[in-house]
Amino acid sequence: MTDSVAPGALEQVRTFLNTWWVPNDTRVAEDRLPETLADPADLGEMAELRAALRAALGVERPAVLASWLERHPLRAGLSSDPESPPVVLTPEDGTAAGRVLAVVAEAVRAGQWARLKACPDCSWVFYDHSRNGSRRWCVMSPGGSDSRGCGSIAKVRAYRERRRA
Repeated sequence: MTDSVAPGALEQVRTFLNTWWVPNDTRVAEDRLPETLADPADLGEMAELRAALRAALGVERPAVLASWLERHPLRAGLSSDPESPPVVLTPEDGTAAGRVLAVVAEAVRAGQWARLKACPDCSWVFYDHSRNGSRRWCVMSPGGSDSRGCGSIAKVRAYRERRRA
């Protein structure tokens, strides 16, 4: 699913959000967040942040960010790196949640956040690279063990329901 990769640091957030998903082989939700965290003490807050961000996927200006930014304020600074944006957001508290929020806030500012979406079938988070931003599923056709072709399955299901009616 390489066409699902988000630009720049937003890919790290997409990877973080995909620590919860529904695998194609078992169709039972999995939470891989505990095995990805450096500090197990962060588990509760990071799971809460992940749920809040997943609920805000596809939203241009997610209101949920306001309360999270009150808890983890960001500081704006100027970057001397010509490869990065001129203004860089960094968390004042240096926490894992703050680092994720800094990337999300920058993605909202850049108009990229609304293109991060979750497949309605398997819940896999992908970045919508389509011209008009209308992509709905993780993939349209199966392409190996990592993809089940959720779009194709949904279209076949809808076709069969129309035929039945």
